[in-house]
Amino acid sequence: MLALVTSHDNTAGLRLAEVAEPQPIANEAVISVHATSLNRGELRLLALRPDGWIPGQDIVGVVERAAADGSGPAVGTRVAALVDQAGWAERVAVPTDRLAVLPDDVSFVSAATLPVAGTTALRTLGHGGDLAGQQVLITGASGAVGRFQIQIAHQQGGRVTAVAASRHDVDLRGLGAEQVVGSIELAAGPFSLITESVGGESLAHAIERIAPGGIIVMFGSSSGELTPVGFRQFVPGHEGARLQTFAYYTSGSGIGADIAWLLTLVAAGRLETRVALTVPWTDIAQALDALRQRSFSGKAVLTITG
Repeated sequence: MLALVTSHDNTAGLRLAEVAEPQPIANEAVISVHATSLNRGELRLLALRPDGWIPGQDIVGVVERAAADGSGPAVGTRVAALVDQAGWAERVAVPTDRLAVLPDDVSFVSAATLPVAGTTALRTLGHGGDLAGQQVLITGASGAVGRFQIQIAHQQGGRVTAVAASRHDVDLRGLGAEQVVGSIELAAGPFSLITESVGGESLAHAIERIAPGGIIVMFGSSSGELTPVGFRQFVPGHEGARLQTFAYYTSGSGIGADIAWLLTLVAAGRLETRVALTVPWTDIAQALDALRQRSFSGKAVLTITG
């Protein structure tokens, strides 16, 4: 079968190559992949992994071979799933607890935006508990995770302030943000929950705006900057607040159930999936360049043809 593999002597850092077919264990189904989406974290992995590694975490497609242990959906079922790697391929083996059945009225391209970004949004907000009436601050709000966070927090009763460039103001208010500010310094606060994906000065300003007993969930550092953190940043005025790191791959079981819940929202028209760019996987270089340049709001999706 064909897959996109890392190739450091290639301009794009990837090439299409023939690779071995997946060898599923008992609780894994083999999925024929129809589409996948790009995540910013994958940019870093492309530079770190050796030649021949297959990237890709978000996958949607059709069950080609059901799990041998009888778990999961039958052959021919449309599914969405989150894998740790090897998703940019014609076929991939997936543990059945990490996949969800795709509703008939949700397209492959739309569903491909959900696994990493959607579950990250859901689980980072989950650290805040019951969001009803809470003041929630979301940094990096115009990105795929931020857009999902705004919608989910708003639906759960949170009062959302989004940090994003002014050109996103109308768009993000339409998703449920009560306020959109161009920089975190303009966010008034205090906030009981802050989701922080920028790092550096943004994280330092987040600490200044966290309410006593509140929580800052750190799930990225797009600035690439470090943040000096000390006790005196929390007192007075932020007593009992805490910093919580988040990575989806250490966030626990139930990924498939979370994807299924998100898909029900999409099917009901309650969760918008913004697909900013859709290209064949042979045009991966174009999609990666657009992601690096932050030239779109939402997700880039690769379509895969067998």
